[in-house]
Amino acid sequence: MRVAVAGTFGPLHDGHRTLFEHALRFGEDGVVVALTSDDLAVETRHEPREIPVFDERVAAVTDAVAELDTWGREVEFRELTSEYDIAEDDPSIDALVVSPETAPELEAINDRRRRRDLEPISGIVAPYVLAADGERISSTRIVKGEIDEHGAVLE
Repeated sequence: MRVAVAGTFGPLHDGHRTLFEHALRFGEDGVVVALTSDDLAVETRHEPREIPVFDERVAAVTDAVAELDTWGREVEFRELTSEYDIAEDDPSIDALVVSPETAPELEAINDRRRRRDLEPISGIVAPYVLAADGERISSTRIVKGEIDEHGAVLE
């Protein structure tokens, strides 16, 4: 199975690492890690916040994936320039790793794939990773100074 995982991934945290680990575990035929372009990263924020530039995010994600890859998977890194980029039009993708928050988007992705005469993709739902305070780890919480990348409470 060729598995994709996509996101902004900045700043990087243990929730992202869980997504990568799921992609690596199930991606025996390869893994695609797609990072949002700088423009898309800003466009898709529900709440404006500082986001590391694309090259910095790629470097951090590349290192994290290499550290987690105990399977020796073939990993390809790509840039996302639109919301459904790659997942909707790459026939080689069999599954997408998602969080509980993004799982409902699979329906829209598969509708778009069907319109392109592509097979639907499966979803692999990775659980949220919780911080020490019981709330989920997020890049926004890290930027606000509430927690560190591992979920330790800073305030």
